[in-house]
Amino acid sequence: MENNKAVLFELNIENDRCIFPNTISDAIIDANKELKDLEDKLNETLETIRLLTPECDKLDYILSASSGALCGIIDVFLVGKPGESPLGDITDKWFANRTIDFAKICGYTGEKNSLSSAIKFLEKKFKIPYDQSVGGGIFRELIDLTPSNHHFKSLGHNPTLLGLFFSILNQFTNTSDFVSNGELISLNNSDGKFELQGKNIPSKLFCGIANWIGHLISDVSGSSSSKGRGMGIPSPIWAWSNDVIAIKAKLNIPVTEFDKSVNELALKLFEKGYDVRFQTTQAIPVFINEMVVRLLYSIRRLIGYYISVPKKDRSWGLLWKSCEPFSNATVKRMLTVAHGTFCIIDIGDATIRGFEKGIGSFNVVEFFMRLNIVGVGRLTISLYGEAKRGIQRSKANNEAIFMKREKVIIDDYMEGLKILSKTYDDKLLMTFVSDFKSSNAYKESFSKSVELAKLRNVPENERIKSKADIDCYFRGGSLK
Repeated sequence: MENNKAVLFELNIENDRCIFPNTISDAIIDANKELKDLEDKLNETLETIRLLTPECDKLDYILSASSGALCGIIDVFLVGKPGESPLGDITDKWFANRTIDFAKICGYTGEKNSLSSAIKFLEKKFKIPYDQSVGGGIFRELIDLTPSNHHFKSLGHNPTLLGLFFSILNQFTNTSDFVSNGELISLNNSDGKFELQGKNIPSKLFCGIANWIGHLISDVSGSSSSKGRGMGIPSPIWAWSNDVIAIKAKLNIPVTEFDKSVNELALKLFEKGYDVRFQTTQAIPVFINEMVVRLLYSIRRLIGYYISVPKKDRSWGLLWKSCEPFSNATVKRMLTVAHGTFCIIDIGDATIRGFEKGIGSFNVVEFFMRLNIVGVGRLTISLYGEAKRGIQRSKANNEAIFMKREKVIIDDYMEGLKILSKTYDDKLLMTFVSDFKSSNAYKESFSKSVELAKLRNVPENERIKSKADIDCYFRGGSLK
């Protein structure tokens, strides 16, 4: 304000308004809007933190650990290892019955409960070119193929995506692919007896996939000539040791000694009966552990809901929200504790048995036969989830801290604006401009002008107090 005589602000006479007070008002409105947006974002961030933070109490941890320990005992005494597994016998029987059921669906009308007859029927119906189980010459010398290992060494018998690829390839080209001693060996079946059904590429591809699936089902409980338990199909987890070697061979990447060692270990495990059936058996206590923990979580929250919520306020929606055992951090933490306890017991038992069978050294095969790979995999998933939620929670906490600091700054800014608004809230006083233009009510106008000058701290000797003063001012005179 260069001239502080009587006109204290830059006035927009044409619009009858004062620029500066309106600017403060707009700033307050903008600040309020920004503050509201910030508060909404802060509330969302705090809600995210709440959802990512487990709310387990002492009893939750005790129940989770108890479930894991119970299922660990089931694994030790009822799962054990192939050939010595009470649960494994039940699983083998289940797979045998499903094989017979599948054969009946495909048209089998032979002996009702004869597994070998049903398998023989499926082997003929889903014939493939890579089913050599034993032979002389190259099969014996180069591949060392035997009835106990041919389902593992033959890539077409592996229940993996790469197994499907090689099965289709072998059926189209009438070849066989094997992995032996860390090498990929491809053989051409020159007898030409196999012919893939179908009149065009899509139909042949469909028949090839159907043959692969049907033949795997025929082999899941052993072959038609098997005596006793029979050799099933490889575990998908351990079959990947074949896939790694096959992929490296196709890409001309050297196969390391580690790759060969893992593949040799997987082959030994398979020869001792570690197949799809046994891995399914291992999944049973892991599944029980999962279900028990989720059930315990729901029961505790259900009881708490009925105790804490009055009858008139209850609803199915709120009940499900408080009890659902799937998408919250609390039940996921309980599962991590349960599966961790399970794995501690399982790994401890496997380690003890490994030293016991090693007679002074450590028997790696015995250890991995008893190690519950399914349980270890499930714990790995839980730990990954915990780490991911921890990172997200930390990031959200940092954002919340920043937002809280920003909110303090905006609050201080708002307080300052309110003080300015109070000091310059002169809309009533500023009407003296329009009063001068529209009426002769000089007395009231001068009174407002004087009050405005006092509010603006205009020096006493420079205030306009009468009509003579204002006439003098506008004529270029000076106030006395």
